[in-house]
Amino acid sequence: MASFYEKTVHTTPIFQGRIISLQVERVELPNGKTSTREVVKHPGAVAVMPFTNDGRMVVVRQFRKPLEKEIFEIPAGKLEKGEDPALCALRELEEETGYSAQNLQLVTSFYTSPGFADELLYIFEATDLKQGSVRPDADEFVEMRLISLEEGLKLMETREIHDAKTVFALMYWQNKRLKARLGE
Repeated sequence: MASFYEKTVHTTPIFQGRIISLQVERVELPNGKTSTREVVKHPGAVAVMPFTNDGRMVVVRQFRKPLEKEIFEIPAGKLEKGEDPALCALRELEEETGYSAQNLQLVTSFYTSPGFADELLYIFEATDLKQGSVRPDADEFVEMRLISLEEGLKLMETREIHDAKTVFALMYWQNKRLKARLGE
């Protein structure tokens, strides 16, 4: 099988922000020609699918500046350097929703936009929740809400849920419910 590896010949830093950095890489293509790639470097993130004992999921509503609108999302946040994803997931869940989880399980991880970014997102399922008090970051304004699967699917139809991680969470939840009905 042929290799499609692109060797980096030169990297030019463009921007270094609080969350991301941007660089332009000149690469040598498999055919020997050169091209450029714009690459966003990201420390990684976590997202949590928190399920209550009465069969609902905890989501948060917040304004997303790139979208210029509010959407409902599962709790999520950026990993700090060297931070364990599970500990980050527990921290973000508690900060954004006030809930703590007695049971946390990694479901999957995936690259969010591999065409231009290296962000790896870890998705956890949280159960056996205990409610506490919300402690969002100083620049974070969120409203917590408990939703049923049916409500979540309706929010997806109206594009009030319109991000990949939360759509994944709804599809995961729907599949889990279907498997339970089928006895799998």
